[in-house]
Amino acid sequence: MTNNLRKYNAKRDFEKTKEPKGQKETSSKKLRFVVQHHLARKDHFDFRLEWNGTLKSWAVPKGPSYNPQDKRLAIMVEDHPLSYRNFEGTIPKGEYGGGTVMIWDEGTWEPETKIPKNFNTKNIKFTLKGKRLKGKWTLINFKEDNWLLIKEQDDFYEYKDISKLNKSIKTNRTMEQIANHTPAKNSKTNKNKAIVEDIIISNPDKKIFTNPTVTKIDIAMYYHQVAFRMMPLIEHRIISTIRAPEGIKGETFFKKHLENQNEGVGKIKIRNNSAKKEDYYYLENSKGLISEVQMNSYEFHIWGSVIDNLEKPDVMVFDLDPDEKLSLKKVREGVKDLKSILDELKLKAFLKTSGGKGYHIVVPLKNKISWAKFRKIAKNIALLMEQKWPDKYTSNMRFKNRKGKIFIDWVRNTKGATSVAPYSIRLRKNCPVSMPIKWSELDKVKPNEIMIKEALKRLKRKDPWEGFFD
Repeated sequence: MTNNLRKYNAKRDFEKTKEPKGQKETSSKKLRFVVQHHLARKDHFDFRLEWNGTLKSWAVPKGPSYNPQDKRLAIMVEDHPLSYRNFEGTIPKGEYGGGTVMIWDEGTWEPETKIPKNFNTKNIKFTLKGKRLKGKWTLINFKEDNWLLIKEQDDFYEYKDISKLNKSIKTNRTMEQIANHTPAKNSKTNKNKAIVEDIIISNPDKKIFTNPTVTKIDIAMYYHQVAFRMMPLIEHRIISTIRAPEGIKGETFFKKHLENQNEGVGKIKIRNNSAKKEDYYYLENSKGLISEVQMNSYEFHIWGSVIDNLEKPDVMVFDLDPDEKLSLKKVREGVKDLKSILDELKLKAFLKTSGGKGYHIVVPLKNKISWAKFRKIAKNIALLMEQKWPDKYTSNMRFKNRKGKIFIDWVRNTKGATSVAPYSIRLRKNCPVSMPIKWSELDKVKPNEIMIKEALKRLKRKDPWEGFFD
């Protein structure tokens, strides 16, 4: 047992508290972290990093912040046992740390700087891969046990209002429910109820799809669960949605202008072709995603640029749209041919199903360029394919030019154009999903075969788009 675990044990009476007894454990290959909201004598957050068989721990009075300008005080305390990362409950009044503990976030972390085994260091740079905390962070020791926890500027630093996330990442309970020993909401019924109470879903049992049956609450639950993968790819991008108030059998509407500004939804004014300013909108966080579901928006489409850099697109999308008579084998062949072109150009590409007839090849760009240059690059890539294989591909969107060929749709890489968002449901037969997949799955997964249940199962696998914005 380390000296710090002796300190941990000495401070607690395990006859009275349900906290785990301190004993050194073997660290896993992937280092884990946990953030616990701790309502004790003073309300604070406990930030814990797995290291050398224990949890290195800091008390953060104001909690973590995604704003790089915020330098959060983090006071280093005694090491905690690894098993403490699973502790959620109440510590009896009068005992050390007496109060309520909630698991606010959890995940894995990776050091970006070399850290001594004894953790005797003044500066730690690291990456968090949690459900709420993501991206690059820094801990700086400035005086004895006093540190600063700071968010680095990266693709995740613009998250908003994480302080308002007040439910357990494990059990979906509030601090009050934990203190009152309210049972965790584990059943599907209670999960449905939790979402209805939170992110306010009316008519939860309304059937949106009939074969298989998919209800409005099913869709809300799907987006709720997939948000941790989906939101980093779509937040702060102007969106358009397809609404289906009466389900897939009723009339659908394409919505691109803001109508109701709900929680988690932001607005931005953009001049249209007539030089008139109109209100467009974007999602700030997962609450915005669910609030759109409440408004009967089930299919999401996004711009290729973020609102803070609207004139500099950073995500290029190619849609392989085949003539109806072409076989799936030919479509897959087209994907491979396009990837070979992108590889020659040293452009890193990612693959997803379209949820329709073809596949989408998505290319994140680090070098920010104008929409005009962006569009020209996309067009030239499509033209290159057309010139190299004239009998197989066309860059012309007219239907008469597609006979027996695949249209390499590059036109969506134009300011104002959108493409279906990764993880979005498609309002088509059987409720398919536009799902990110690995390149090795191209010959195994059909463009429209991944449905909601399969999509959710895939969340347990390694992210096929890991490092998308690296």
